[in-house]
Amino acid sequence: MTTPAVPAEILGLRSSIDNIDAALVHLLAERFKLTERVGQLKAVGGLPPADPTRDRQQIARLTGIATQAGLDPEFAEGFRAFIVAEVIRHHERIAAEYAAGRRDGEVPALDTFA
Repeated sequence: MTTPAVPAEILGLRSSIDNIDAALVHLLAERFKLTERVGQLKAVGGLPPADPTRDRQQIARLTGIATQAGLDPEFAEGFRAFIVAEVIRHHERIAAEYAAGRRDGEVPALDTFA
């Protein structure tokens, strides 16, 4: 038994999906560069890794955007929660590194051209 050929439309859609996936990875990489900087600033400033007030604001904002965009807001919230949990984990690591003296008190300049 042979498998039917994949229709050209599916191949075209898959190509677009692959482009979107690549863009998402690049966006996440940029986002984590910025949150690395936030983690450094929080550690030097003595701020906690998590900000529950900001978290509540972001949940409301992003679920509203998801609803307007036709995306399941529960999915959007789960995706955001996954990202934020990773950011907090990074911030905790950064704070521990500063506390242990493995990083100096200076926050390096943000290199936007890297």
